[in-house]
Amino acid sequence: MKCPYCSFDEDKVIDSRPTDEGATIRRRRECLSCHRRYTTYEKVESLPIMVIKKDGTRQPYDRDKLRKGILRACVKRNISMDQIESLLDSIEGKINNSLEREVTSEFIGELVMDKLRKLDEVAYVRFASVYRHFKDINTFMNELSKLLSDK
Repeated sequence: MKCPYCSFDEDKVIDSRPTDEGATIRRRRECLSCHRRYTTYEKVESLPIMVIKKDGTRQPYDRDKLRKGILRACVKRNISMDQIESLLDSIEGKINNSLEREVTSEFIGELVMDKLRKLDEVAYVRFASVYRHFKDINTFMNELSKLLSDK
């Protein structure tokens, strides 16, 4: 690590501690030449996940975009932000564990619906109605029938 003050490339680590719930390591360093201190952060480099849309285009996975869709489905429901963040973490975990760098939007949509079905049925139906593009009341009723028969 080069010193940001004198560019000397040897230092000693004075203190190390985890931050961001263990996702990052914060290190206090001291330059062996000028003796000034500075802080560095280490974190695991992750490869971006690409989402293959229904039309075949690819775009980077965006947690915020997924959060917005889930939040729309959960409007006026008794679902906390912690539950939504936990749901997002679980979905991202499944995506990362798939070991694929490209996943389809269908795969993500099915994961969301599976998690929402267990969390809140109304939020599930709302998300499914947008995700599956319910065209008429019969399609909507078929999905409700499946939900009721699973109980």
